Amino acid sequence: MSTLYIVGTPIGNLGDITFRAVETFKSVDVIAAEDTRHTLQLLNHLEVKKPLISCRSQNESVAGQKIIKILDEGQNVAYASDAGTPGVSDPGAVLAGLARAAGHTVVPIPGPSAFASLVSVAGAGGKTLIFEGFLSPKPGRRRSRLRELLATGDAVVLYESPFRVVKLLTDIADIESSRRVVVGRELTKLHEEIIEGTAAEMRDEFAGRDKVLGEFAVFISGIKKTQLSEEKSDN
Repeated sequence: MSTLYIVGTPIGNLGDITFRAVETFKSVDVIAAEDTRHTLQLLNHLEVKKPLISCRSQNESVAGQKIIKILDEGQNVAYASDAGTPGVSDPGAVLAGLARAAGHTVVPIPGPSAFASLVSVAGAGGKTLIFEGFLSPKPGRRRSRLRELLATGDAVVLYESPFRVVKLLTDIADIESSRRVVVGRELTKLHEEIIEGTAAEMRDEFAGRDKVLGEFAVFISGIKKTQLSEEKSDN
């Protein structure tokens, strides 16, 4: 059987590509990508030339079957999402499942992720850390899920776009204004910014900016279970 490699790629700084990722791209027969144009830029930078096939979240099941046929023919395939680790708020999980079900070997090639990058500098984690990724863009669903997450008392990591990050921070502040929050903007990129404060302070910081640009990762600190119990008993 052939091998499908799930390859982590830089989330911004191209210097974060691993030696193993480069060697994997060079060794496989075909490279599948979330956006072939985006991945082609990376491959050109690495001076790697391979046939490309698209596999986006919108067509992952259909494209996945085409990739399975390539694997069935004895060719090895590498898969890369636009940035970071496939399957972590990115397509790739469906493809990996299809390949494994078809009897092919699925090998992870670890690489960068905004989730791990932010957690590494947040300065607090605890034994339990919830990765939720992107919440619903619908206000009611977003706030409902936030209440559930904050009620656990565990640390939480979220992703958000520049268009909704102020709404997200506002919702967090409305639910629990004093919870410590670390915001990572444009992680690993030229204009990287990592700032922290209470949920209310972070809301005011970004709401007060003329423009909010870049991709965001938001770390919400957990609280001690004893503190959580005391707060519940006070209500």
